[in-house]
Amino acid sequence: MKNILKKRLERLMAKKTDLSSRAMASEDAAEIRSIGEQLKELNEEIKDINDEIANLEKEEDEKRSAQPAVPANAVPVNGDIRGAFGVANPTEKKKTNENPLASTEYRSAFMAYVQRGEKISADIIKSIDEYRSSLPAEQRANVPATTADTGAAIPLTIMREIINTVRKRYGNLYAKVRKMSIQGGVEFPIGSLQANFKWISEGTTSPRQNIGSLGKVSFGYHTAEIRIAQSFLSQILTIEAFEEEITKVIAIAYLKAMDFVILNGSGDGQPLGILNDARVAATGNAITMAAADMSNWTAWRKKFFAKLPLGYRDGEFIFANSTVDSYLETMADGNNNPIFRQSTGLEVNDGDAQNPNGRFFGRNISLVEPDILADFDTASSNDVIGVYWQPQEYALNENYGFTMRRYYDEETNEWVTKALVVVDGKVLNPNGIWLIKKA
Repeated sequence: MKNILKKRLERLMAKKTDLSSRAMASEDAAEIRSIGEQLKELNEEIKDINDEIANLEKEEDEKRSAQPAVPANAVPVNGDIRGAFGVANPTEKKKTNENPLASTEYRSAFMAYVQRGEKISADIIKSIDEYRSSLPAEQRANVPATTADTGAAIPLTIMREIINTVRKRYGNLYAKVRKMSIQGGVEFPIGSLQANFKWISEGTTSPRQNIGSLGKVSFGYHTAEIRIAQSFLSQILTIEAFEEEITKVIAIAYLKAMDFVILNGSGDGQPLGILNDARVAATGNAITMAAADMSNWTAWRKKFFAKLPLGYRDGEFIFANSTVDSYLETMADGNNNPIFRQSTGLEVNDGDAQNPNGRFFGRNISLVEPDILADFDTASSNDVIGVYWQPQEYALNENYGFTMRRYYDEETNEWVTKALVVVDGKVLNPNGIWLIKKA
């Protein structure tokens, strides 16, 4: 069974290499997106097979250890095997292919490092280095190094839970954008994907039409940090409770930061957000709305939807919650009877902290706080108070190789523990993004 899995793994790795080469050579944005989805599924399948192989090898090791050992100098005597047995060294550790970052030993050492600053032992670091060196080159990046310089890599048990928590908990914008994990510096050509219809007569053909290019986008390496209160972590005594709480702290902080940079990232040492992307502004996809327009359903139809191309009408809105409360939900007729639901189909789920969203003119709304997107009342003239976007046209390139660093802050006279992660993000295609500004 293990040999079958290894052969299957070889085929998948070859397929992954081929797809990666095609993605780098392609100039078709649609093809690149398709390959990205295939690579995502392929990576998950590769991970599952590696886990299966590791489990099989673990079972084999356990079976071997349960059987009596036969020394090299053993000889058969009257049907029995006899020989001189040496005494096993009780301190000698059995070598397995299990990732040391998942072991109880490392989890306990990691907890001591975060809480008290105790260094990870040289034996544990050596076991991690040996494990990394035993892996194929393509998989080594998934096992972070743990040294005095880099800090301590977060154990696998915590990382898996962080990933699951990030997927389940809402990051209103983060949950919707495209996620990728590719090599930094790779350029993505962005085509307009447009072609013209042409009538042809018998015996003639339509000339080939080149897909226009909107340039290229590449992802860099930006390191983000999540600082964690040392006094809080020091009070947690069991490994399980410690891992549960640190998972929540990191995931919530990560989601909040990602939601902010998707819209407001400067691109300088952090992802480039929609509102600061010159390519978005260059499209000219912007409308201005006065206060009276915001509460007028006919103004929305005439000023916004009438200008929206059919190809981008399946997008979504982003509004500050207070903008929706003050303007969209106050649409009324001449007798001050509310008409927002009949006229716009507005539904808001702001009472649910896990999923505070809604729908407006049949499109989803992502509700955010005013510190992420300005609300209408506090915004200045020409400020963006709403965004209409195609979420899959924004991509985050991330790896979950979180590491923990601990240092002493001389200014505050306290120990600081922080998690570090590398992530970048950019708009892939700006044409499907519209900015709604205050008049």
